[in-house]
Amino acid sequence: MPKSFINGAVSRISVALVLLIPWISRAAAETIASAYTSAAAKDCRTIGKPEGDSSTQTCPGRDGLILLVNEGDLRQTVSVGRNIRTAAKEPAAQTWFGPFNSAGPIVEWRMADGKPFAIIQRWQIADNDDQGRKGPKDKPMLVVTRLPPGPVCHVAYVDAAGTNANELARQAADEAARGFACGKDKVKIMGPRGRVIDLALPAP
Repeated sequence: MPKSFINGAVSRISVALVLLIPWISRAAAETIASAYTSAAAKDCRTIGKPEGDSSTQTCPGRDGLILLVNEGDLRQTVSVGRNIRTAAKEPAAQTWFGPFNSAGPIVEWRMADGKPFAIIQRWQIADNDDQGRKGPKDKPMLVVTRLPPGPVCHVAYVDAAGTNANELARQAADEAARGFACGKDKVKIMGPRGRVIDLALPAP
């Protein structure tokens, strides 16, 4: 094999390593952690006057972000933004689940070096095919949502009744949220596909 060819290949590999090493170093140095805030009604502020079963609330988040919680017809949406107007324009503000549902009061913020990049929230989705004494039984699901910069949208769903659900949700947040293309990439299903996942996803 010609020496010039070998030298050229070595040079290309060297350049690739030079470009790659700083990225690896940054990733290794990055500190990922969780912080928690409340989305309970008592800790949030109602916007405007509720009409019937419809209401809008804002809840304090992290790093200057707020949660925008809309409820109507026993269904909720949760979005995030720097203010009410920007949060209301995000894809997450338009993402409804078909069955009756509600988002939990505890919000887990995944943080990279103190900057939030995703939230994880526990939802309850009503199963009309599984009736209890007081109506449809709720099925729990963890929703992973990506945060700005870039659009705010659902990234992954995890059956919260499954094993290691919290760990799977954090894995999805850490590995997929920042590179997730809202409107293009499909929501990821992490772990076993339980009944709640079928309830959450639109019918094919």
